[in-house]
Amino acid sequence: MINFPTFDLRSSFDELDSMRRRLDNLLGNIKRSGYRLVGSGVFPLINLTEDKDNYYLRAELPGVTAADLDIQTAHNDIVLSGERKVTEEGDSVRYHRRERDAGKFSRIVKLPTEIDSAKIEAKLALGVLTVTIPKAEAAKPRQIQIK
Repeated sequence: MINFPTFDLRSSFDELDSMRRRLDNLLGNIKRSGYRLVGSGVFPLINLTEDKDNYYLRAELPGVTAADLDIQTAHNDIVLSGERKVTEEGDSVRYHRRERDAGKFSRIVKLPTEIDSAKIEAKLALGVLTVTIPKAEAAKPRQIQIK
C-alpha cells in the first residue's frame, strides 16, 4: 500500500488570504500617510509627439537647472539624465507631506525611426525641457511618383 502525503488545501488558502489582508493593510497605511514608496513614480514625466519632420520630447523638470541635465543619443534612443537637488529645510522644520522626489534620474526614450542626432536642439523654460529631434531623411515620408 502506498501512503500519499496529506495536504490541507483549506488551511493553505486561509494562510494566503491572511497574508493578502496584511499586505493590503500595509500598502493602505503607506498610501494614507502621504508617503510614496521609493521608486514608485516615474520621473520626469514626458510626452513624445511627432510631425512630418521631427519628434518632440517634452519633460517636466521643475526645480532642475540646465546645468543639472545631460542629454545623449545612442542609435535611435534619447537618454535624459540629471539630478534634482534636495533643498534641506534644516532641523527646525518638520515635514507633514514630502511628495517631491529628489536625486538622480535617468530615462531612455526609444524612437521608432532613425534620427539626425547632429541637429537635435533642446531648451529648458519654466520647468519644461523641450527636445526637438529631427528625423533622418531616410525615415521621413516621401511621395512616390507613379509612372
